[in-house]
Amino acid sequence: MEMHVEDFFDLDPVPETPVFDCFMDIKPESDPATLTVKPVGLQERRGSNVSLTLDMCTPGSTEPYGSVLSPREQSAREYLQKASNVLTAMELHERAMDSFTLQAEFFETPMNFVDPKEYNIPGVVRKNRYKTILPSTVTGPGLGGWIPARGYGGEEKVYIATQGPTVNTVSDFWRMVWQEQSPIIVMITNIEEKNEKCTEYWPEDSVTYEGIEITIQQVIEADDYSLRLITLKCNGEKRSLRHYWYTSWPDQKTPDKAPPLLELVQEVEEACQREEGHGPVIVHCSAGIGRTGCFIATSICCKQLKNEGVVDILKTTCQLRLDRGGMIQTCEQYQFVHHVLSLYEKQLSCQVEE
Repeated sequence: MEMHVEDFFDLDPVPETPVFDCFMDIKPESDPATLTVKPVGLQERRGSNVSLTLDMCTPGSTEPYGSVLSPREQSAREYLQKASNVLTAMELHERAMDSFTLQAEFFETPMNFVDPKEYNIPGVVRKNRYKTILPSTVTGPGLGGWIPARGYGGEEKVYIATQGPTVNTVSDFWRMVWQEQSPIIVMITNIEEKNEKCTEYWPEDSVTYEGIEITIQQVIEADDYSLRLITLKCNGEKRSLRHYWYTSWPDQKTPDKAPPLLELVQEVEEACQREEGHGPVIVHCSAGIGRTGCFIATSICCKQLKNEGVVDILKTTCQLRLDRGGMIQTCEQYQFVHHVLSLYEKQLSCQVEE
């Protein structure tokens, strides 16, 4: 069956053009808020984008997928479980500037995609936006209906990463929001970017899905995102929900400025601190691995920098990929996460000096 690049990525290149990987070339001025992007041709690295990210069974194997791990799969899982690179503040700033080292580290880290053959669930095709982007069969909220969503973080179920809802999963999505008692949704995609990336799953005013009444109370417009204050009602119970819609991520690219995403991460973290005993934060883009992975990794690593003064971006990325294959899709995104965290560390240093 013919497959297209867009089946694998929510930040995919134009299918008719050659596949390129990108790395970021930080401008010589030490401006932590700006970076430029430099394309890298296929001959400048190992293999094609797809061959480096897929980790399928050995062709011709008669064993059902998942029953026995191939040596390659076992090696990949061991790498993801053990890989670590703790960076001090100075090392973080230096690493964010080192495109080639980050590129090598990124391509050495297994993507850990799940083979679709692992799933034998009725309706899975109808409910999945991308047939090759699937969640782990091990982790995830216990939903009554099937939807590709996974919990994250060293703490117990801090995040849920999921695909952008389709017209067939809107009810499932809101049921998940209610069941998991999530106080915040972070959406990092436009409705359309050349093709549909996400259906508009919220109402202009009010709507009811499977007994859950969703009402928009207020819309607040910021420079890079809009915030919807939502009320949910079900079986006589009433809850509040904050929906952040980040619209500044450029189509087919990674942002060239770090502050907007960092500000959103900090805003969401502050909102979480005001909620006691809340459920996980739901984060989605289109496929739920690229921009979603960047946001969650940045959020986790900001906490580590603040609490410990060091950061392990590699280990965080590996843990995310163990839970949901493909998190942080490109080396361009991987360096962007380093760049955002470098900016955050400088903010922390300034606060200490003051």
